[in-house]
Amino acid sequence: MDKNIGEQLNKAYEAYRQACMDRDHAVKELQQKTENYMQQIREQQEKIELQNSIIVKLKSQLAALNANR
Repeated sequence: MDKNIGEQLNKAYEAYRQACMDRDHAVKELQQKTENYMQQIREQQEKIELQNSIIVKLKSQLAALNANR
């Protein structure tokens, strides 16, 4: 009977250990994906800022052209 309980405890511990490893792996993967997405967001924001500055410059050039007419 004690041997059976020991085996059950070992199986339960192994299942718990595996669940913890799976959780840790999932957390690490989620952190990596979050970092990647944050980097992509930063890059897109930089592109948006650049496009906005180009738009402002073009609008001022257009206003200058229209003023000269």
